[in-house]
Amino acid sequence: MSTNGPGLLIIERILRDRQSIWQQIVEDRDLNRLTGQMLASSAIALAFDGAVLGFFHGPLMALTSAVKLPLLFLVTLAICLPTLYLFNLVFGARLSIRQSVSLVMVAITVTAILAVAFAPISLFFLITAPNYGFFKLLNVAILALSAIVGLRFLTGGMRVLHDHGLLSPARPHAVQEPAPAQLVPAQPVPAQPVPAQPVPAQPVPAPVAAAVSNGDSPAAVPAAVPATPALVATVPSATAAAHPAQSWDPGLGQRHPAGRPSALATQQRPASMTLLYIWILLFGFVGTQLAWTLRPFFGNPDSPFALFREIEGNFYAEIFHTIANL
Repeated sequence: MSTNGPGLLIIERILRDRQSIWQQIVEDRDLNRLTGQMLASSAIALAFDGAVLGFFHGPLMALTSAVKLPLLFLVTLAICLPTLYLFNLVFGARLSIRQSVSLVMVAITVTAILAVAFAPISLFFLITAPNYGFFKLLNVAILALSAIVGLRFLTGGMRVLHDHGLLSPARPHAVQEPAPAQLVPAQPVPAQPVPAQPVPAQPVPAPVAAAVSNGDSPAAVPAAVPATPALVATVPSATAAAHPAQSWDPGLGQRHPAGRPSALATQQRPASMTLLYIWILLFGFVGTQLAWTLRPFFGNPDSPFALFREIEGNFYAEIFHTIANL
């Protein structure tokens, strides 16, 4: 799909041709348009999902939740994005701010579209089993699952950027590594003529002479003359001389320096990738606390409508309390 397609179709491109998205981010090409498409798609999807959540209380709560749910994700991104960008700069990454925004927006867009995909299930339970505690836990689980899938897209994109060298500091001078040693075929060593050594005549023992004179077979007589030792020429291997400190690796079919493993060394995870996982945890904590601050999204049917509620307790204590009351 072309990058100039409608904004609402960007999710199809992300899911079907994500490599083109990563390549566009790597090349820092037309990212303003790409980010705008993802922003519009995710905002509409999250607004629709927020309306489904708020319908449990009524139309007015549905309208406010349709505004607050996209606001939740975008404000969380605005709070946490500078931390991700500065962490990458500290450890030598060469990502621009536009690349960082586009990368995170991919994860938010996937999360938003997956949440909308679960909206018919939420509506089904809203109509057939209108239990406030169950409906709240169901939608929290849906949003958590959608966020996990979206963050997997984020880590996959970061790995692609790492493969393209954007998470490592730029090298001032390109260092050309020496070419691997090639196996030198062994050259045939010309045979050297071995000078014939005169064998001294040995006296024939009397029993042998008597046996021959009597007509016996010489094979029946034990050999009296010892065999001349064979002359073995020791020729140094041409290959070993060309590679004195190397050993043969039958798996790769080539030589490698002695004392080094023949397989390629496993690349260590860059510091930027480690910090990304820390940032994901930070993003989750900030998002859940902000959701608790912006509540209600569902609206308890036994309580009157309120745009915001007083800040008390925390998100995790409320979840445990809801599970206990089921």
